[in-house]
Amino acid sequence: MALDRKVPNDLDAFWMPFTANRQFKKNPRMFVAARDMHYTTADGRQVLDGTAGLWCCNAGHCRPRITEAIQKQAAELDYAPAFQMGHPVAFELANRIIDIAPKGIEHVFYTNSGSESVETALKIAIAYHRARGEGTRTRLIGRERGYHGVNFGGISVGGIVNNRKFFGSLLTGVDHLPHTHLAENAFSKGQPEHGATLADDLERIVALHGAETIAAVIVEPMAGSTGVLLPPKGYLERLRAITKKHGILLIFDEVITGFGRLGSAFAAQHFDVLPDMMTTAKGLTNGVIPMGAVLTTAAVHDAFMQGPEHLIELFHGYTYSGNPIAAACGIATLETYKEEGLFDRARELEGYWQDALHSLKGARHVIDIRNMGLIGAVELEGIPGEPTKRAFTAFLKAYEKGILIRTTGDIIAMSPPLIISRAQIDQLIGTLAEVLGSLD
Repeated sequence: MALDRKVPNDLDAFWMPFTANRQFKKNPRMFVAARDMHYTTADGRQVLDGTAGLWCCNAGHCRPRITEAIQKQAAELDYAPAFQMGHPVAFELANRIIDIAPKGIEHVFYTNSGSESVETALKIAIAYHRARGEGTRTRLIGRERGYHGVNFGGISVGGIVNNRKFFGSLLTGVDHLPHTHLAENAFSKGQPEHGATLADDLERIVALHGAETIAAVIVEPMAGSTGVLLPPKGYLERLRAITKKHGILLIFDEVITGFGRLGSAFAAQHFDVLPDMMTTAKGLTNGVIPMGAVLTTAAVHDAFMQGPEHLIELFHGYTYSGNPIAAACGIATLETYKEEGLFDRARELEGYWQDALHSLKGARHVIDIRNMGLIGAVELEGIPGEPTKRAFTAFLKAYEKGILIRTTGDIIAMSPPLIISRAQIDQLIGTLAEVLGSLD
């Protein structure tokens, strides 16, 4: 659906759901080119990308190896059906993903986005228990302030109010753990000290509904889109222990944290906690072509492989699952990460990034700063009666000064490409400091 409306010159929205306009080429909010760490706007300005696009361009923009792989694959095999047939590029990518995944993760199910990865993982979880003769396990547990995409399953287990309230009752049989954002953890550097016992609320939910009704718990190891909420020390370990105790699958939503953002290939490795499934997308193809994947343990995979070969194991899949061009893009992306040592680079830059980010403590209206890997958040005191306005004003001013940041509520979130230099960190944080100093 398209609606002919004027494109605002003042960047008054994060995204526009309707995109028909005759004057779009002249609008300063339009990006017309990108290279490495910068976007080029329609009016010719260079904007430093402080958000890796939308948490996804981990290797920067328009990287030659990725571009060449897409061009070559498009000329060789443009599409192959994912049902009953296959092609070698998808299997090669799956092998490479497993090579860098946590030990114990052994299988890949392709999707086309993070939202589809979440839907797929939730369906696999319910079907897994049914395949094992525990069909009563249909309940799904999410977390307050969690973000798991924009499809019905993801919104249902998600816990961001504005993502939920417009769309009715959503899925039934869903409950939520409390979020981990505690005032006593303000200005933490890395994992906060307080809050591990919040995981124990899962025991309350189990007592309320019965473990025999619960299929899975899904959490982001580090919650990104809600404003960079970090897991307290010991929290994820505790959650893993409780889910194992009650036979509940644990799903890590690694759509943001996957592929180097925390200095490891996946957050599961960073925290040394192995879930039963992991949802991925974004950095899998450097944001260039839509693609996602659900990664599972052998136990989850093998539960479906019990029948005759002529029967369908799981009645689920997508037209574009494992698309050849997307798979070639994924391989080239993983090669770029490896050849340039970008996961190591993120880990090496973490301390410098942390120091730069926390230098903003004491700036006007700043009430908290959080960081981990190459992710950071600056939380602002909201304007009474006008929630989100102060952070959005910062977003506009930052864009005018040549840096791209992201805001959610009154929180400024940053997740630059892993190729960022120390000088560019200085530019990003220094410009943000100027912006914060100018806010009313």
